Amino acid sequence: MSVGAVRFARPTARFDEVVVFYRDDLGLAVLAQWRDHDGYDGAVFGLPGAGVQLEITQHGSPPVIPPPHPENQLVLYLRGEQALRGMADRLTGRGHRPVVPANPYWARSGAVLFADPDGWLVVLTPWVFGEPLQAE
Repeated sequence: MSVGAVRFARPTARFDEVVVFYRDDLGLAVLAQWRDHDGYDGAVFGLPGAGVQLEITQHGSPPVIPPPHPENQLVLYLRGEQALRGMADRLTGRGHRPVVPANPYWARSGAVLFADPDGWLVVLTPWVFGEPLQAE
């Protein structure tokens, strides 16, 4: 199988707040955004040069969304402790507070977690999965 890109999609009941979180607070690029396209509002977020995308949609009046499980996570592998501190400081400076992970692996691994407006977790790690650890 040859896959050119991967997109994960999920609904929200807080479209505008979620867009601000991922675009402004976290700093992800908006690859596409629309309003009332066949009744859907949506935004696609991505990383420059990466074939992975996150799509957020809202249909009609804000839907009732079940609360996310603590393992519903977007994991961002950052390159080093300085990158992690910079992103964590950015988020706390914008009013977000770190969340205690349900899975102790993340705390042991030096990760910091934040919740988006829907309660979905964003995990920030100071290392890149599959790459050797770098000394800083």
